[in-house]
Amino acid sequence: MATADARRRLRERPMGVTILLSIVGYALVLGTFLLDVPIYPDLTNAQVNLFSHVIAVINTTATVVLTLGWYWIRNGEVEKHRLAMVSGFVLILGFLVVYLLKVGGGGTKEFVGPDLAYYPYLIMLAVHIILSIVSVPVVLYALILGLTHTPAELRRTAHARIGRIAAAAWILSLFLGVVTYVLLNHVYSYEFAAMLVPIV
Repeated sequence: MATADARRRLRERPMGVTILLSIVGYALVLGTFLLDVPIYPDLTNAQVNLFSHVIAVINTTATVVLTLGWYWIRNGEVEKHRLAMVSGFVLILGFLVVYLLKVGGGGTKEFVGPDLAYYPYLIMLAVHIILSIVSVPVVLYALILGLTHTPAELRRTAHARIGRIAAAAWILSLFLGVVTYVLLNHVYSYEFAAMLVPIV
């Protein structure tokens, strides 16, 4: 009964739920960056590096899953598309948990490399961050519509149009996140922002 009521509310007010969930998500991230909330454990450098690698694996997997979801819907495979998009969203929730633990635990790194690489890295990072911020409500809205409507009903909603924007922004953001991870952790070097100690 409660599940049916929740689904009905989601179905009737997708925009309101999208706004509420977006605000909660933004508050979690901003609170972690701006406030010294004592809920996160202090991390060692090794743990920060482990979390960085886990985030990269999650983002790479999510990129592949979402790209498959896009491919499947273009080929009319609705159930595969739905499974892929829900799986991508679950992966992103996992990313958010690991990311907040990493940042909240003092795990911020700064790029160390030549100017020729530094500025393209910053541009890619900025685009990644902007797309991450912008895609939250768009992705949530498309997902809520997709989960609360049948495929036939979705044709009468903005799901397809919003979904294309959401998927493009989401996939590009994830891809750039993986590229900046590779540049920061494997191609060039970094310093831990809190301690500013170069890593050998």
